[in-house]
Formats: sequence, structure tokens, C-alpha cells
Amino acid sequence: MVLGATMGLGGCMSGGDNDVNVLALAAETDPPDVLYNQGLANLQAGRLSEASKKFEAIDRQHPYTEWARKALIMEAFTSYRSGNYDDATSAAKRYVSLYPGSEDAAYAEYIIGLSHYRQIPDVTRDQKQAAYTAQAMRALMERFPDTAYASDAKSKLRIARDQLAGKEMLVGRYYLERNDYLAAINRFKNVVDVYPDTRQVEEALFRLTESYYAMGLIREAQASASVLGQNFPDSPWYQNAYSLLKGHGLSPQQGADGSWFAQAAKKIVGAS
Repeated sequence: MVLGATMGLGGCMSGGDNDVNVLALAAETDPPDVLYNQGLANLQAGRLSEASKKFEAIDRQHPYTEWARKALIMEAFTSYRSGNYDDATSAAKRYVSLYPGSEDAAYAEYIIGLSHYRQIPDVTRDQKQAAYTAQAMRALMERFPDTAYASDAKSKLRIARDQLAGKEMLVGRYYLERNDYLAAINRFKNVVDVYPDTRQVEEALFRLTESYYAMGLIREAQASASVLGQNFPDSPWYQNAYSLLKGHGLSPQQGADGSWFAQAAKKIVGAS
């Protein structure tokens, strides 16, 4: 019936600029279940662009229906598979906003996190995508801790946080190389305070030992090395800190109770 109507319209408008785009008209007239199944078939065949158009058509023509809900999450997934991460994020965020309690809300949150994760650049560049990844994966873990995506979200959260800590270390080393010790110390302490569970902590504590010693702040240098030794006794970074102090007749010494060093020692226990 729909096909006949389409052909009839085509016969009535068969001249030059008045030609009807039959495929576009079909998209306007096909029921949502047909469009959805066509989208799935295109997706399975690897025709991602065509699949996306079908899902978008459902969302546009049949809003706030169950088919629109299903199409929207598939639209987010198809955009992600196509590498259109901004579109994937937009569709997934819209899904979470419209259907926060649905069975696919966790997957939508996961797509948001994955889309940012795939765009994390090397540590020398701006790390906003790493920050967005951490934010999205943490939200997923907090809202949906028992879903199948929580485990991978935890792993990618850790990777993103390590990337952010790595950026802090890069900037800190930049200052250290230029003998701007106070600026360097602030960066290294930030790694310990904000990212205590990342692999960057070991080097951060060594660089603190190095920076404090260079400034003549011996007790602080000894305390930094002590925190490093308490948490990572087998680390090459601890061996470096120990050798630095020993070479000047010194040894690691625990910081006073209530000091930043005492708090840091407690905070990073179990870091790996």
C-alpha cells in the first residue's frame, strides 16, 4: 500500500526538479518497526551510515515511543562504531536524559565514557578527554555498580587517571629542569594528593625528594623518601631516593604526625 502510494506520487511529479526522492519518501512513510529492522540489517552488513539514517528517522518521526527509545541507543552505538564520537556522546547523553531508569541507561553511560576514552591523546597534549573519560566512567560505576560494564569502566577510569597524573608529572619535570622547585613541588604533591592510586606516585615522591633536597629542605626530602619507602620498598625510584640521601650522609626519616607526609603515607598505601 505504501509502495503504491509512493509510485503514484512519483508518477504525478515526474519532471526535472519536481522528482520525488523515493528513498527519502519511504523513510518518511515506513512504520518504525520496519525502519528499525532495516537499521539493524544495515548495521549487520557494515553499512553504518545507512543504519544511522534509519535510526535517526525513527527518532525524528516517532518521538517518545518505545521504538524511538530503542533507536536512540542504537544511534549512539552506530555513531560510536563509525568513529563519530561527538555524535555518539550527544545521542547517549540524550538517551540518559530521556530514559534514566531504562535497562539501556548503563550502556548509554558506557558509550559516553568509551567515546571520550578513544580520543585520549598522548600525554604531551591537552588531557580534557582523559578528564571526561574519568568523569563518565566514575558516573557509570556509581550509578550502575552491578552491570556488566562496571569492571571495564573501573579499568578505563584508572587508565584515564594515570594519564592525568602523567600530565602533571610532565609539567612538574619541566619546572624541575628549570630549577623552579616550588612550582615543581606543587605538581608532584598534586599527583600524590589527587591520584594516589596511579603508577605515577612512585616517581612523584622521588621528584619531591630531589626537589626538596635541591632547595636545602633536608627534613622534607627525608620525609618524602620515607613515604616512598613505606609504600614502594622495592621500587627503583626508592633506590634512587635512598642513594641520593645516602650519598650525602642522610637517610629517609618519617614525617611528623599531622604533617602532609604523614597523611600522604596513609593515603597511598596499596597503590600499584
